[in-house]
Amino acid sequence: MTEKEFGNFYLYGMHERFRYWLKRVGWLGFLFFLIKGLLWLIIPYLIAKGILSK
Repeated sequence: MTEKEFGNFYLYGMHERFRYWLKRVGWLGFLFFLIKGLLWLIIPYLIAKGILSK
């Protein structure tokens, strides 16, 4: 297997793992973790700007 073939195989495997994970958790779980991740970024930013207090 050449390096190019190995790279394609690795990317294909990542894509398939993500699809399997998405099916397992479902859209509700995906949205939950997306919103949670965004809040982890937004809240410290707002605290640093002084909009939210600790």
